Order: sequence, then structure tokens, then C-alpha cells
Amino acid sequence: MELVIKITQFVLSFSLLVIIHELGHFLFARMFGIRVEKFYLFFNPWFSLCKFKIGKTEYGIGWIPFGGYVKIAGMIDESMDTEQMAQPPQPDEFRSKPAWQRLLVMVGGVLMNVVLALCIYIGMSFTWGDRYIANEDVPYGYVFNDLGHRIGFQDGDRVLSVEGKEIENSAMVFLTMVLDQATEVEVLRNGEYVTVTIPEQYRAEMLNSADFMEIRSPFVVGDLLEDSPAAQAGLQKGDSLTAFNGEPMGFFDQYQQALATHSGQRVTVTVARDSAGVQVLRTLPVEVSSEGKIGVMVASPFRYIPIRTQSYTFWQAIPNGLHRTGTEISNYWKQIKMLFSPSTEAYKSLGGVLAIGSIYPTSWNWEAFWSITAMLSLVLAVMNILPIPALDGGHVLFLLYEVISRRKPSDKFMEHAQMVGILILLALLIFANGNDIYRFFIK
Repeated sequence: MELVIKITQFVLSFSLLVIIHELGHFLFARMFGIRVEKFYLFFNPWFSLCKFKIGKTEYGIGWIPFGGYVKIAGMIDESMDTEQMAQPPQPDEFRSKPAWQRLLVMVGGVLMNVVLALCIYIGMSFTWGDRYIANEDVPYGYVFNDLGHRIGFQDGDRVLSVEGKEIENSAMVFLTMVLDQATEVEVLRNGEYVTVTIPEQYRAEMLNSADFMEIRSPFVVGDLLEDSPAAQAGLQKGDSLTAFNGEPMGFFDQYQQALATHSGQRVTVTVARDSAGVQVLRTLPVEVSSEGKIGVMVASPFRYIPIRTQSYTFWQAIPNGLHRTGTEISNYWKQIKMLFSPSTEAYKSLGGVLAIGSIYPTSWNWEAFWSITAMLSLVLAVMNILPIPALDGGHVLFLLYEVISRRKPSDKFMEHAQMVGILILLALLIFANGNDIYRFFIK
């Protein structure tokens, strides 16, 4: 059932993005009196799942779910209709229109994807507002993985700034380090200000280190497994662990490490237990399993860390939606730049259909659905505006050349450029989905 929910969300979101994108091309084409011969969701070589005709336009759904298209008369696109281009230009064809009109037709899809994301972010701001954990509200700092320790971070560090910039949202701290390719992070460590320098050699590893840092939390018993060593020892829900084998110790990550080194042994833990409003300390002997576990689930750290909520009126939601849209576009451009920087090895994280599908939750959540849809809409916009033949950006590049030089590229050149672009896109598609297969089934 969880897989069905994931697939359903993916198909609905992807279909909406494709329809909105192609609708942008369609509306601008019709605005300027250009004939649109086909409007398809998904591709339809040889046959279509369904189709119907309204006026001069055929609408339909194809059987290859990798996108969609509008076939605009008098334009060299992925249909490679060279026969039509060999005929004399007609007044209602793309090639007969002024360059500025053709330019707007080509950017129409990207504009509509940006508008869609903007509308979603405005709607989300108005409906749910913003909920986040402020970086300054993280009282015990962060826990870092092995890579973080090698760089120079220590468990309990409180991040104050990244490249001199304070980060309000704790969820954006690591993302900012990666996207800004930060070299200096200022932290508060044991009451002292310390600057951690991130060497360039670690940037590639950071990009693929999703567990680089987590919010640190005290070890408070959230629940116990039945008949577990902890339950048999007398630990109770709500107990705060304060010492291990007589040594003061209060954080969950510390106990994870300590228990792992004492697997299969008997240890003592000291707990603080609330008894009639008074904190009572008890020391209990506990058997540690061979896996380094005692059968305890830690209480959620959100019991100690406030989640900030910012609500918006409809009119306040508009500038917030604009800000979120601009921030997401900026972040994605940074990721695109990293793809072309070999030192970051960002190309290894490029994902295909499986990677995209995996980001959807296993239970239906409208807030998550719309958030992912808005993000992917901007990804689609940025990817399509890249100056690669066969993408909208490639057509825009040639149109800008025409406007500046007052010379139109020949149809033969455009055909060859389109073929090169298709080959590039096929190579990227194979590479991205190959990465998926390696990550999900081989690695």
C-alpha cells in the first residue's frame, strides 16, 4: 500500500508539472495566432492511450511516461518534422512570427512552472504557515558523523554562522555549507568561539553525507521494548539517564557509543526519575545485548526544543511565497553549478525516476505533496532553461542570436542541433537512471 501511495503521488505531481509546462508554450502560441497541432501528456510513438481533437489541435495521452509535448506548426522540435519545414512558410506557423513572439513561446513553459511554484508556496504559506526549528533554539548543539569529526566538528558544537552568515532555520545549516561550498563555520564549543575550516577535499564526501549532522538530545526514555534488558532492569518511561558506569553522561549519542563498546556486558546506568515532583536518582544494572542495545527508544527531542510557527494572512503569504520561490531557484542554480565542478563529484548524486519517486512520503500528506511538487516545478524550470539544444533554453539561445545578429540559423543547422540535444538528453537520462540502479540495487 505504501508503494501505491508513493507511485500515485509521483504520477499526479509529474502529470501536473508536464501539463502546466506545455500549457505555457500552448497559451503563448495561441496568443500570437500560431497553430498548435498536438498537445500530449507523455510521449506517444506509434500509438496513444487516448486522443481527441478540438479545432486544429489534437489532445491526447501517450504511453511513455517521461514528459509531454506540444507540436507547434513550423518549428523544429523533438518531432523532427522535416517534411513540414520543407514547405513554404504559412502565416500561422512559428517560423513566420517575429523573433520576440517566438522567444515568448519558448520561455512560456518555464514561466508557467515558476508561476505554479509561486502559487503553491503562497497557498502553503496561507494554509500551513512556516514551521521550523530555529538554529538558536538548539540548546545542546549537534551530533556529527565520522566525516564531520574528521573535518574538525565536535559533538555538542552549536553552529553560529556559515561563511559569516547566520542561519535561522536549523534544517538549512548543512544545506548552506554544501551549496555555498563553505570554507569556514563558526561554532560555540564549551563556551568558546571556534572556527572550523572545511578543506576542499571533503566537499565531495559532504554532498553524499545525508547524516552529516543531527540535533543533539538528552537520553530520556521514550518507550521500552517488552522483556528488554532495560525493562527487566527497572527503567521506566520518562527516566533521564545521567551516568554510565559511574561516569556522568547525559546525551543519547554518548550512550550509543558507550553501549556499542560494552556489548554483551553488564553495565550500570544512573537515571533521574520524577517521584511526586522530586527528582530521585537510581543506579540500575543493565545487561547489554550483543548488538550493543538495551531495548530503549529515546524520547523525541522536540519535547525540549520548540518548533516555531509563523502564520500568514493571504496578503502576507504573497511576499513569503515570492521569497521561497526565489530562494529555491537560487539553491537549485547552485546545485547546477556544482554538477559542472568535478571536485565536488556532484554528478554522482544525479538521480532519475527512482530518486525522484523516493522523496514522496509513504502516507498521504497534502503539505508534503505540494511542497515536493513546487520544488520539482522549479527544478523543471531551471533544467529547461539550460542552453542545451532540444531544451527550451537551447531554442532561446538561438533566438537571442537571431535578435542580436539579425540572422536566422538555417533549418539544417537547427535539425542537427536538435539531434545533438536529444543525444545529450538521452545520455543524461541513462546516466541519472544508472545512478539510481547503482544506489538502490547494487551499492
